[in-house]
Amino acid sequence: MSNTSKNGLTISMIFNAQSLNYGEGIGNISELKKLSRGDGKVYTFASRQALRYDIARLGNKMFGWNLEVVDKSKGTVQFADKYTIEDSVEMDLFGYMKTSKKADGETGGSNIRSAAVRLSNAISLEDYKSDMDFLNNKGLADRINEFPNLANVEQHLSFYTYTVTIDLDKVGVDGNIELSNEEKSKRVIELLEILKVLNREIRGREENLSPLFIIGGLYNLNTPYFLGRIKLENLNDGFAVNTNTLKDTMKLKVGNDYIEDDTNIGIVKDIFKNENEIEELFSDKVLNIQDFFEKLENGVKEYYK
Repeated sequence: MSNTSKNGLTISMIFNAQSLNYGEGIGNISELKKLSRGDGKVYTFASRQALRYDIARLGNKMFGWNLEVVDKSKGTVQFADKYTIEDSVEMDLFGYMKTSKKADGETGGSNIRSAAVRLSNAISLEDYKSDMDFLNNKGLADRINEFPNLANVEQHLSFYTYTVTIDLDKVGVDGNIELSNEEKSKRVIELLEILKVLNREIRGREENLSPLFIIGGLYNLNTPYFLGRIKLENLNDGFAVNTNTLKDTMKLKVGNDYIEDDTNIGIVKDIFKNENEIEELFSDKVLNIQDFFEKLENGVKEYYK
């Protein structure tokens, strides 16, 4: 099948970071957002909303994305009616819901544009073992001879994985509005450039969410093939990427195409202990991170051409 028919872009990534997303605390304890599994283990996660926030922040910082497109004229904070996807890359990529006020005798309603880009939560690949950090503001308190305030903060340093899917057909299209193919391509490539260097600002830290391992490509069906199939094996001297789930997934066939035909892998050297195994199994499909993203971007340009 020709590359121009492949409208589904999906990538699954691994990055290494610490304590990415806090929920509602109890007293002076700040709790991480967590999930429990049936085997009794607990995993921390950064929500898709948190990831979207930092993508939009970097979009504004790197490419001048217009974030001044919201108001509260209808009682809730939402995208303003006067703005469209022409004005906002964020609205175009991640969709929106604009509610309408109820008039006399009317029920009101909402104008919904579904997202062209879908994010999963970033879930830790190492289970949480209740590490805590005891904090106080003694330095400030000493300046005025007061007792310091105390706090306990949950901490978790781990590898995380998340998945992004992009429906290339939906980008730049909203009702009667359709942007040029050049603009559609530009917006998707900007998103990929952001994901390549993504970071998160949280509690005085800047965490690096740039991928250490990434797998995916452009496919003729838009679906997150590798979501839930990224696993780590704990070796005595480090971690290895489980290749069995990857091999089985790449043997899936959609129509006349095998997933592996359109899949590439990007990897940072000397992070995972089975790097040589990955290179032997997938040979010329294994690239460095920069080359992986360049291959994706070239595919996007070809699709919109």
